[in-house]
Amino acid sequence: MGKVKFISILTIGILILFITIPFQASATPVTFSASSGLLSASATFDIVGGNLTVTLTNTSTNDVLAPSDVLTALFFSISGDPALTKISAIIDSGSTYYFDTTSPVPVGGDVGSEWAYNNGLSMPNGATQGISSSGLGLFGPGDRFDTSHGSNYLDFPADPDGLNYGILSAGDIITTGNAKVTGGTPLIKNSVIFTLGGLPSTFALNQITSVLFQYGTGLNEPQIVVVTSVHPTPEPTTIILLGAGILGLAIWQRKKQ
Repeated sequence: MGKVKFISILTIGILILFITIPFQASATPVTFSASSGLLSASATFDIVGGNLTVTLTNTSTNDVLAPSDVLTALFFSISGDPALTKISAIIDSGSTYYFDTTSPVPVGGDVGSEWAYNNGLSMPNGATQGISSSGLGLFGPGDRFDTSHGSNYLDFPADPDGLNYGILSAGDIITTGNAKVTGGTPLIKNSVIFTLGGLPSTFALNQITSVLFQYGTGLNEPQIVVVTSVHPTPEPTTIILLGAGILGLAIWQRKKQ
């Protein structure tokens, strides 16, 4: 009888351990980052309230001198390529919005009229999902996060298109560079948070792969592919302590019997 109880406790403990590890992995935000020359960017994926949040940041410390230095899109893949629902695109609280006199200030940092999401794409690195402020021939007005306003709500031309509302680097000096990046175009420095819904019940952050950062207004402009995928894993200390605790409990119970 004692042996049966020992095996039962040990079996239950192992099951709990294996159930807990994937749960911890899914609940831990994952950040992909990459750099090339003077360009660098990061994208942090998280699950908040059952939705996927994506924080896209231009992490370069260098000055933006031309449109090709402006971060305008993020591409990635999710297992099964599900069509997610667009919820919001909000300027991060620590970021700044530079606008010309013809553009209204986005209330609450809402730039959903200028950023779009689409899936079913075919990018060189295998990415099938994307978020962009520039059409790139892949995103249309109907793909915008906010389609309740006219396509020119925040700025002309019809959106998403052009450089408008792209992301400047953390080190940008707004007064230097060509006219496109020194006041002639509304731009953001240096982070935007996107929220997407409709996640499959089986979704986990470790399904995100094929991350690519896009700059400028054309697919022939700079792209940075994340070569090494970084996936969330539970801390080793947590696993060791949990496993030791379960084994100790099983041994104690056996001795007691």
